Amino acid sequence: MSNRKLSGWLLGAAVLLTHLATAQSGRQPYASLQQAIFSGGQLNGSSGPRSVNWIEGGTKFSFIDGQNIKTLSPKDQKEEVVFDGSQLKFPGTDKAFTYGSFQWSKDSKNILFQSNFRPVYRRSGISDYYVYAVADKSLKLVAKDAQTAELAPDGSKVGYERGGNLFVFNFATQKETQLTDDAKAAFYNGRFGWAYEEEFGLAQAWDWSPDSKFIAFWQSDEREVPIYKLTDYKGFDEKFDSLPYPRVGDKNPTVRIGVIEIANKAKQWMKVDLGDGYIPRIYWTSQEGQLALMHLNRKQNHLRLFMANARTGDAQQIMEEKSTTWVDVFDFFAGINHLIYFPAGVREFYWVSDRDGFAHLYRYDYTGKLLNAVTSGKWEVSYVHHIDPKTKKVYFTSTEASPLERQLFVIDVDGKNKRRLTTVPGKHAVNFSPNGQYFIDRYSNISTPTQVELRDTKGQLIKALETNKKVSDYVASHGYSPKELTHFTTTDGQQIDISIIKPIDFDPNKKYPVVMDIYGGPGAQSVYNEFATTGWHQWLAQTGYIVVGVNNRGSGGYGRDFEKVVYEKLGKYESLDFAEAAAYLAKQPWVDGNRMAIRGHSYGGYMSSYTMLTHPGVFKVSLVGAPVTDWRLYDSIYTERYMGLIPENEAQYKASAVTSYAKNLAGKMFIAHSTMDENVHVRNTFQLMNALEDAGKDADLRIYPPGAHGVAYSSGTQLLLYQQYTTYLETNLKGSPLN
Repeated sequence: MSNRKLSGWLLGAAVLLTHLATAQSGRQPYASLQQAIFSGGQLNGSSGPRSVNWIEGGTKFSFIDGQNIKTLSPKDQKEEVVFDGSQLKFPGTDKAFTYGSFQWSKDSKNILFQSNFRPVYRRSGISDYYVYAVADKSLKLVAKDAQTAELAPDGSKVGYERGGNLFVFNFATQKETQLTDDAKAAFYNGRFGWAYEEEFGLAQAWDWSPDSKFIAFWQSDEREVPIYKLTDYKGFDEKFDSLPYPRVGDKNPTVRIGVIEIANKAKQWMKVDLGDGYIPRIYWTSQEGQLALMHLNRKQNHLRLFMANARTGDAQQIMEEKSTTWVDVFDFFAGINHLIYFPAGVREFYWVSDRDGFAHLYRYDYTGKLLNAVTSGKWEVSYVHHIDPKTKKVYFTSTEASPLERQLFVIDVDGKNKRRLTTVPGKHAVNFSPNGQYFIDRYSNISTPTQVELRDTKGQLIKALETNKKVSDYVASHGYSPKELTHFTTTDGQQIDISIIKPIDFDPNKKYPVVMDIYGGPGAQSVYNEFATTGWHQWLAQTGYIVVGVNNRGSGGYGRDFEKVVYEKLGKYESLDFAEAAAYLAKQPWVDGNRMAIRGHSYGGYMSSYTMLTHPGVFKVSLVGAPVTDWRLYDSIYTERYMGLIPENEAQYKASAVTSYAKNLAGKMFIAHSTMDENVHVRNTFQLMNALEDAGKDADLRIYPPGAHGVAYSSGTQLLLYQQYTTYLETNLKGSPLN
């Protein structure tokens, strides 16, 4: 029997047996892998109101309903349609108006729509921006082919960046004014290149002052950054895309911060010496014409905060933070763009730091004097939602209840009177009103699909905005395996949280194969008390696998020592924890310790390959997607943050490279990558394949040329990729007689 026929027979037999078992339980099984893969929408359900914008000071919020925009008042729960897009056309055409997102002017008289979005990098894209006047229902194009646009706080203008230059459009005069004019190839005003956008988390490289008098912006120069070329190999001519991409040790982009005073177009550069470092963040303070700038050295273990005069550029350092590992300025995985806050109406700022071992909030005055620690304890502040200078209260999400949860608390700015506002166990994501009176709470837990509720800051429920009854009904009538949460202790004494999804109609007297689906990167967290919504995991459970997630060392949410133990040792502790999780599972009577697989993508691909090779024999199969295989091939900002600099850390870089251990492969490895991956270059995979081949080791390679970092580039190729993963597991993990 051929491998292909055997694989098909094994997959078909597994499906048949599962259909019989699930049917006997009265639940409808997935008919196919395709149905399971695309069931994510039915398991996720609705996230409630789309594109929420708080308006009128926070007394209402608006949201998208179809092509219309409605508002809801928490006070009386009254809904109104404020924008009816059903009959609206693009100006000067018969084409129906469509948009992707919108923002309100502060006076709620105008709406700025983003339309015709064309992606550039992960967070950015080119769009056309239209302004809609609520009073007369008129629609006007104000910025075509702009990368970013934003209404001035006073609602009088729109600022935008187009072609590497900055512009404003004035509503009163109906005229555009160009603010900069020196953009050229790889030299931008108000725009980031790939590295800054990807690794510091912002797409918009400029910011209005609160009084609408100034725009502060980054000027980015990438002209000396090495160029990376990539192609999808289509056609008969060699056509390459290219972008400036600094790898470890390369010349980095240089930036400086400029401020333009709108009234007279006067431009001033802030006098902060970049050196070999970065300026990852700027903030307008509550003092007129004052800008705060963050500076990080290249190793990213020394942060300095400057206060600068927007008109003169004079800058003074007021605070610094040093670390023996790295200093965080944002949280990519939690979607938290800022760890420092400058509330309006008070000359104070607040900074989230892990200086005492856990991330907590500290309060300073504008001279940099520490006034007090707002929070403390063996838990982490994960998100500061609102700081109210009038009531002197701070609303924040933390891990105090559990690292697996996010719960909302309120505390006085002096650190007193802390109180928990959300009570249901689970992972809560909060959208706070600017007046500090209301919040929208989205949460789920292992037994409850996403719930969306409107509450006041006393914690009282105002309205259930989404209960996702359809999800509950779907789960009740279909084969569904909930997530279970547990933990174990490693041989070196570290407690590790894991999640387990067991096969449908689980029999504790049977032994099942395990698929460990991991990520593992610094600051990331894979396991939460949240509803399981991954269709592929449900298919694996339906066909007889145990699916496991791991919060390995390096994960966020557990404190500085747990996360930053990986510094200059990427791979070491993460792979140890995955191997020890496998050893713990192998001791369970319902796990077959000889049939374990590890799968990951991106950093997860690095970990699934690195663990397979540095702990040979633990896993029988490794599924590897878009892996970093040598950190010397990855971008400078991310890598040097966690691995330090070249050449002094050359030995550490070699120890962290997957390719260094190619000779250890003892099992089956499947690797998938795209030649158009601008993030993790396919050279990583080719170098690993070369090292394996040099060592006489076999691996299975699949190339998806146009797929970018996600590998798959369409719904069809996504299904194909997961079919390949699934067939590979059936062939090589479930006891094929050919193995």
